[in-house]
Amino acid sequence: MMLCAALLAASAAGRQVATPRRVRETKPLIHLPPRGRILASLRPGHPRLLADAARFELLKRRCAADPTVSAWFRQARSQGAELLAAAPCEYVIPDGLRLLATSREVLRRVQLLSFLYRIEGDTVWARRAWDEMANAAAYKDWNPKHFLDTAEMTHAFAIGYDWLYDWLSPDQRRTLRRAIVTLGLQPGLKVYGSRGGWPTVTHNWNQVCNGGMGMGALAIADEEPEVAAEALHAAVTSIPRAVASYGPDGAWAEGPGYWQYATAYTVAFMAGLKSALGTDFGLSGIAGFPKAGLFPIHASGIGSVVFDYADAHAGVIHAPEMWWLANRFRNPLYAFYAARHTAGTPLDMLWYEPTLSGAKPARAPLSVRFRGAEIACLRTSWTDPDATWLGVKGGDNRANHSHLDLGSFVMEAQGVRWAVELGADDYNLPAYFGTRRWTYYRLRAEGHTAMLYGPGSGPDQDPSAVAPVTRFRGGKSPLAVLDLSRAYRSAVKSARRGFRLVEPGLVVVQDEMEADSPTDAWWFMPTQAGVEVAPDGRSARLTRQGKALTVRIADGCPGALTVMPAAPLPESPNPARQNPNAGYRKLAIHLPAVTSLRLAVELDARTGPTSPAAPVRPLAAWK
Repeated sequence: MMLCAALLAASAAGRQVATPRRVRETKPLIHLPPRGRILASLRPGHPRLLADAARFELLKRRCAADPTVSAWFRQARSQGAELLAAAPCEYVIPDGLRLLATSREVLRRVQLLSFLYRIEGDTVWARRAWDEMANAAAYKDWNPKHFLDTAEMTHAFAIGYDWLYDWLSPDQRRTLRRAIVTLGLQPGLKVYGSRGGWPTVTHNWNQVCNGGMGMGALAIADEEPEVAAEALHAAVTSIPRAVASYGPDGAWAEGPGYWQYATAYTVAFMAGLKSALGTDFGLSGIAGFPKAGLFPIHASGIGSVVFDYADAHAGVIHAPEMWWLANRFRNPLYAFYAARHTAGTPLDMLWYEPTLSGAKPARAPLSVRFRGAEIACLRTSWTDPDATWLGVKGGDNRANHSHLDLGSFVMEAQGVRWAVELGADDYNLPAYFGTRRWTYYRLRAEGHTAMLYGPGSGPDQDPSAVAPVTRFRGGKSPLAVLDLSRAYRSAVKSARRGFRLVEPGLVVVQDEMEADSPTDAWWFMPTQAGVEVAPDGRSARLTRQGKALTVRIADGCPGALTVMPAAPLPESPNPARQNPNAGYRKLAIHLPAVTSLRLAVELDARTGPTSPAAPVRPLAAWK
């Protein structure tokens, strides 16, 4: 499963549980037979994972006749040729915790080489894939202490075993089956038996680990029916907990990068169940999942770079899963996204559907609110490259991989991202997922486009706070209002933040606060633009890529703009190891000792004749 280059660094580091938290159990409607009957409809023979022999025959014809698929295949073949002289992957745990980079590379290689063999029939591809798997089968383990590593390696072996089955000798099949069972499924069954760990959580670990176990079980189900049935039944029982997290409207609280990671394994498992058993037991119909493809579409800016909240990185999501979602739910909009952002991987070719690929997003709403994750995305056009786009973050600070980023936003206009997120820091910083998490600059509210209230010692937002989108309107001049009161409840009685996309190029961000005693208020906006603040501090001119944006404090509102480093404070822990955020700075407004506040800031990228901004009105009067 390939992530875009910008996301790959984070994925290689592994997906760690930031805040171990179980949510109230949900019981999505699935149709799961007893363990002893779960393999009753198993398709005999191989291949049966993701595609059967007939599907591969269709792909052979498309590779020869369809210009789109032919171009992808030439690219895949070139990548495969580079692997022929490469040495198999070594067992390397560079950070003392994760084998994940190795597992992921084995999966990439085995999937690619096995796909080339299925299309061309040339045994040179099969032999090289076998060398890779034979080497990994001899590893001492697949690092089950960080079970994502085990799951991804099991997935790799499942694909190789299934797609190369007719070429493998009986002894080679035995070697691979033994590895899947002893290094993959049996360690997984221990975790299932513990009644804790990743089978009980509702985030990406659930889908990746269950998906890897499920695919491994399906690959060897006829030869090892007892262990396969037990593992498969456990996986199908567990994964609805996480699939329900797409509800009610397809968003993902861990951010777009983790949406891709989680969805890649969710889709692969559902597709494997369907191709091997003829059913996914109702998993793909769980409420919210049919809308999952809407999230990357709306959470990507005008230039297709994602709204990189939580432990994410700015980049474009290349998701072949969007082809599968387009086919499963007959949604041309998903196919439009897939066609626009394809990386031409084997899964792109496998799930590509030309009858759906000509769609346009013109009829999709310009602005949406995702209720599950409490995210709002506002835009002025789907087709204008100079359109304005705004991503707004509410949500839950307890969500896995979350930052203290309630109220943060990103903004694009004239082809430039002006207000930015800094993204994740190094996962190997001490206690990054533990006791020191809220001491690191990029994870604190001060490192985001956030409002800050209080003295700033300790966590600068309540780590358990939830910020709902209390008002939303799409259409012309869309808006979203967040209730941030719980994020700052130790310092204020109430805090709200409103966003309004007044017209193309003009955004208003307005904050309102009431407190019983004086408190400091800070307004922050990290940016990569050059900044020149006016002498009176009431406005600043930002320039980047030959474009300009004016940030202006609205008439009648207090404060003055200044420029600050977007860097960890010297007194913070491990400042030298934290990302120095080179090339970033942040605009700031400091209002000391206030008990009541109404602050409206205008972000103005308009290039033609402009009308004056409307007078500042209370958020309650926004219509």
